[in-house]
Amino acid sequence: MKKTIVAVLLAAILGACSKPSPEQQAAEAAQQYYQLLANGDVVRFLEGKIASDTLPGDYCEQLLAVYRQYLSDVNEKHGGISQVAISPNVGRADSTLQLTYTFLLLHFRDSTQEEITVPMVEHDGLWRMR
Repeated sequence: MKKTIVAVLLAAILGACSKPSPEQQAAEAAQQYYQLLANGDVVRFLEGKIASDTLPGDYCEQLLAVYRQYLSDVNEKHGGISQVAISPNVGRADSTLQLTYTFLLLHFRDSTQEEITVPMVEHDGLWRMR
């Protein structure tokens, strides 16, 4: 009986120390990017997109304008984003497309929330938005 308890405790400890799943890592990265957006840092949010450094300057400016407009709309309709959380669904890997769909909950200041899907790609050891 004692051996069983020790084995269960050891398994629990080792499980707690293990590395997060790729889906969890991707979801945490997506959460950080969307927190940047919620804070109004549209430039760093754009930098979180895969290959953002190869986009033409005019296109980058258009994307930044779209992000600013989104924030303006969210502020007008919901009072802004109060929190970005990882959904209990976390994420799902798609090996065919070689990406992971992550799920985030955007909590708005008017106490509403929205679940969004953020496709993520691992590139050079970093998770980036697609």
